[in-house]
Amino acid sequence: PKQVQDIKQFLEIARRKDAKSGRIKKNGSQTKFKVRCSRYLYTLVINDAAKAEKLKQSLPPS
Repeated sequence: PKQVQDIKQFLEIARRKDAKSGRIKKNGSQTKFKVRCSRYLYTLVINDAAKAEKLKQSLPPS
């Protein structure tokens, strides 16, 4: 697994052709966005609820 720190980089990964599925996990104040690609499972951790909501809107539908 790989952890991504940058939101823009995570969005690029999520829009790649080999990105199969994505999931959003919430626990407490943390929100984790996970995207499964062919080689790695990429994870982005966001502690700000407003940023997480904005990122959820800009993710591709799948």
